[in-house]
Amino acid sequence: MQAMVLETPLSLLQPCFVPTPAPARGQVLLRVEACGVCRTDLHLVDGELPDARYPIVPGHEIVGRVEAVGEGVTGLRHGQRLGVPWLGWTCGECEYCRSGHENLCDHALFTGCQINGGYADHALADQRYCFPLPEDRPAAELAPLLCAGLIAWRALSMVPDARRIGLYGFGAAAHILAQVLNYQQRPFYAFTRRGDGEAQTFARRLGAAWAGDSHDMAPVELDAALIFAPVGDLVPAALRQVKKGGCVVCGGIHMSDIPSFPYRLLWGERQVRSVANLTREDGTRFLEVVAATPVKTEIRSYPLEQANEALADLRCGAFQGAAVLIP
Repeated sequence: MQAMVLETPLSLLQPCFVPTPAPARGQVLLRVEACGVCRTDLHLVDGELPDARYPIVPGHEIVGRVEAVGEGVTGLRHGQRLGVPWLGWTCGECEYCRSGHENLCDHALFTGCQINGGYADHALADQRYCFPLPEDRPAAELAPLLCAGLIAWRALSMVPDARRIGLYGFGAAAHILAQVLNYQQRPFYAFTRRGDGEAQTFARRLGAAWAGDSHDMAPVELDAALIFAPVGDLVPAALRQVKKGGCVVCGGIHMSDIPSFPYRLLWGERQVRSVANLTREDGTRFLEVVAATPVKTEIRSYPLEQANEALADLRCGAFQGAAVLIP
């Protein structure tokens, strides 16, 4: 099979032809239709994920069709479309798994980080961590839902009662969540990197009540702020925006250091929380919401062999929405 392999951190992915793997017990072999390009993949390339395995095939927003199954796999049919997210395996035995917090499992393995992912024309996955996907939408449009959408949904679930919500970093995650918030009739306020008029125009097109630079003040106090950009400076900036009792949620797997800030920004029972990974329940609930909500992902497609170009474009903000690789 063809795959794009990251041999070491801080290097380019290399196109390789490797043997197509056979599924072991409990595994399914998928023919990849599309794989999203996520900012976490940039952290992987930059060596910022401490438990990553190298060499590795990145990619954890996989849409594929069942080509073969291992022993013990049931309930799947050949050609069925499945989605594979970031969470690829958990132990099922630790205190976190037993208490419904499998996203915090100390022994978890992650797709495209310790498990070879979807920057390839085939991928293996544990059946238990795959989601059935609809047949009536293009695979490329579904791919960003499997991480950008899921993480945005989990971040939103931490502030269920918030009405006025700030979105920091208007990329793949925020543009999906914006459409969910519109459907729920909750106004959102978009904060972008300084001078990024295209992103602000994009946010307004998707219904933003206001859009501005990340350190501008919104016209109203916010109930919550969700940060999807991996920039620690945004935490005190977001705390300035939320009202007393409000919450700032950090939605990335990696973030630059948070600078010191005066206690008065936190005082008033404001909170700062992080999102760690996802649970399978998150996936089930989010895909149910997507089925009932007119969410359309904005994508830029690249051939698989242009994975390095896609990552470079993501890094410099060369497009709105999400990038997707097509084998």
